[in-house]
Amino acid sequence: MVRGLRDVPYDGRLKALGLYSLQQRRVRGDLIEICKIMTDRDKIDECQFFIRSASSHLRGHSLKLYKPQTTRQVWQNFFSQQIIVTWNKLPGHIVESTLVNMFKNRLDDHWKDVGTKS
Repeated sequence: MVRGLRDVPYDGRLKALGLYSLQQRRVRGDLIEICKIMTDRDKIDECQFFIRSASSHLRGHSLKLYKPQTTRQVWQNFFSQQIIVTWNKLPGHIVESTLVNMFKNRLDDHWKDVGTKS
């Protein structure tokens, strides 16, 4: 425990220490994992998890992912389904990063510029 923050609420402690909430860390980790898969850093075939959008006239970036419609709640909570919307909303200069650390830094800068970390 950090001295002086014992009685400060959770949100206040996060802000004072410059940390992300647990939910934000999960989203960030999922986005980093997608970056690794899409740039072939993890040696995982992206077709196992994702389908690239077939549309050639996309707004945003060239790595947009297709989100299939699902009727089962189980599939909606699966990793490759729940993070696609967030990934597709990211600006092109972040998604098209060539290195994982570059992606992380650009993502953090983007979240600071937007005024939110999620």
